[in-house]
Amino acid sequence: MTPEFNGGEMSAGAYRELLTTAPGNAFDADSDAPDLRRLYTPDSHRLALDPDVTVVRGGRGSGKTVWFKVLSDDRLRVIAAEAYKLPRLNGVVTANGFGTALGPESYPGPATIRKILDSDVDPAEIWTAVVLVALNVEQILTIKGWEHRVAWARNNPEAYEVALWEADQKAGAERVIQLLLFDGLDHLHSDRGIADQMVSGLLKTALGLRLATQNIRAKVFIRPDMYESASRNFADASKLGANAADLTWSTENLYGLLFHQLGNGEGEAAAAFRQVSGSWRAGQNGRFVPPVDVVADSQRQEEIFVGMAGWYMGANHRKGYTYTWLPNHLQDGNWQVSPRSFLRAVSKAAEVTRDSFASYELALHYDAIRQGVQAASQVRVDEIREDIRWAAIAGEMLSGQQVPIDAGTVVACWREGDLVGKLEALHPDGSVGSGPKNMADHKGLIDQLVELGVMTWRTTGKLDLPDVYRIAFDIGRKGGVRRPTR
Repeated sequence: MTPEFNGGEMSAGAYRELLTTAPGNAFDADSDAPDLRRLYTPDSHRLALDPDVTVVRGGRGSGKTVWFKVLSDDRLRVIAAEAYKLPRLNGVVTANGFGTALGPESYPGPATIRKILDSDVDPAEIWTAVVLVALNVEQILTIKGWEHRVAWARNNPEAYEVALWEADQKAGAERVIQLLLFDGLDHLHSDRGIADQMVSGLLKTALGLRLATQNIRAKVFIRPDMYESASRNFADASKLGANAADLTWSTENLYGLLFHQLGNGEGEAAAAFRQVSGSWRAGQNGRFVPPVDVVADSQRQEEIFVGMAGWYMGANHRKGYTYTWLPNHLQDGNWQVSPRSFLRAVSKAAEVTRDSFASYELALHYDAIRQGVQAASQVRVDEIREDIRWAAIAGEMLSGQQVPIDAGTVVACWREGDLVGKLEALHPDGSVGSGPKNMADHKGLIDQLVELGVMTWRTTGKLDLPDVYRIAFDIGRKGGVRRPTR
């Protein structure tokens, strides 16, 4: 037994080591595959994996790509089927219809899509060709190049109907569900207006599969703003929203994820954490399953986290309680917290405590937790710069201001900084796509930022920004988490 693990207790140093290493690839699901041991299955995500649910909405870092990869992987799908009591997942045959990874045999990449659309092709025809390839229709598989495949699909509508019918009959006879998966729709096209048309065509195609067949389904992982901005002006479109699932994370989910990662980390520290936190069960493939209270009981979770960080965010309760303070300062205006931001904040807090508060008796110093929130804020703002550029530009132009802030002051900042000119440069062809509906309507821009969760209205009539955006936008708040020194 090493000094770090004495009599079933963990030292602060051992906790810090585990907190900095265990989150692993949770920061970047796009570039790493989900891990068999560390795959976490929050109860609230069960509906998202149901094969009959076509649309799964989730913001950046909410788990869309993780579930896309889980459903694509036979071994991970078995774990999900067991955890969620969804035996239907064991009878699913999947095919990828689009994703962030290149898959030229399965679907055209962004550059190929741009070339095809230059030929005045209806975006829905691209998805028709993708579905035919996914169903292994021999005639289209023998055609080289997606431009020619799309042309063949356009000229052979009857072949599509026959292929669907035959594939449906075959899947029924084999008692399986053919599930087509779509993710990474942010990468469909650099022009959001065209991307919206592509999404609209995909949603129409996906709904058509559900209505026309018994055993062929599509699952579309999509950001909420992309879902809302895509036209759904086609028959029965309301049925998509009626059975959609949302990837949300409660406070219990977030701490459950953290503790699951710690218990399934590597080495003695992870083993010690399992020993001090309850009766973990050994599962398949070296996976450890935590006790129910560790992932779903807020009181038990607080006990564990207090053992790492103490009760308070300072000398006493007036500074806040650590268990609730952290998620409260990471949530956006829609009360949502990205698990990626949460894990990043905890991991950064452990690094800062190790480097700057090494003699502190606990694993996480409260000032280090504040710096963890600063790091998570930068991650969140970087994400919005990639996804909703116009919103990031609007936020950046408030740098140096203080919140709460009058709407008039916000508009004055935008006018002084020529926000309209910057947005016009962002959309040179006049297509606003999923960006602002009217670039010159400043009140409308505020309303849309509120809908996105970047801003909130206070009861005083002033505007506020959640810390997860405010800090990285370099906007002050009296008594709030300090902005990083620049």
